[in-house]
Amino acid sequence: MVPDTLPFEAPGGALGPTGRPMPVIPEPESLTSHGPARVIAMCNQKGGVGKTTTTINLGAALAEYGRRVLLVDFDPQGSLSVGLGLNPHDMDLTVYNLLMDSDVKVGDVVVPSGVEGMDLLPSNIELSAAEVQLVHEVGREQTLARVLAPALGEYDVVLIDCQPSLGLLTVNALTASDGVIVPLECEYFALRGVALLKSTIDKVQQRLNPKLHIDGLLGTMYDGRTLHSREVMERLVQAWGKTVFHTVIRRTVKFSDSTVAGEPITTYASTSPGADSYRQLAREVLARWRAV
Repeated sequence: MVPDTLPFEAPGGALGPTGRPMPVIPEPESLTSHGPARVIAMCNQKGGVGKTTTTINLGAALAEYGRRVLLVDFDPQGSLSVGLGLNPHDMDLTVYNLLMDSDVKVGDVVVPSGVEGMDLLPSNIELSAAEVQLVHEVGREQTLARVLAPALGEYDVVLIDCQPSLGLLTVNALTASDGVIVPLECEYFALRGVALLKSTIDKVQQRLNPKLHIDGLLGTMYDGRTLHSREVMERLVQAWGKTVFHTVIRRTVKFSDSTVAGEPITTYASTSPGADSYRQLAREVLARWRAV
């Protein structure tokens, strides 16, 4: 649930891409201890909307602010792992082994991401078999929640990069999560799928995970030079109000370049507008959590 009043909102000031006054969000306070983690699913059944890019760069920005972050690659395509420089064919243990083998623990699978304070549970195409195998398991929707539970005390944030579908793996991610961030390309067809995703989230909340709610919708690939992007953002705010983040991620080739380099934009191009946007998103996310 997004509070009616957010602590960083103030009247006046220049309008941002969402058509609302752009807030100034202070840097978060430093932590003296870590855990238990807040678990966030990065979810949208439409592909190519910036889920993986947001998982990597939001995680890295949160780590810059002193949060201990665990990224979970929960997509059989393994884009999150590849985006952090891993070879999908060189992985001895992945999330698949964690789900399907009771002898494998989180500590056996987790690897460093290359960013201080941020770890990764990697994945590859083997994970696609888990969706079929889990169908016959008792409590299949809670499998990810069960295997992650022992590690939550070591981290402040767990970000789960979901596959572009609403199948059993995504339901597992939603069942394990406290909140959902929905990256949404600023393009008309991206708007049409949000209602279906909201329906799935509501069903998981009612039947499996009462604490689940949407933390926010994030406009990505925004190009303020086009009327289309501006109209899509206007419609998004009209439909979802305060649930839409003030922060908007603009199109830039630096995101593609950083992916090829296998590192977040916050280290690859630290002073770029893209890096600044994800730092602002990290501040906004943390401020929203404090307000709940």
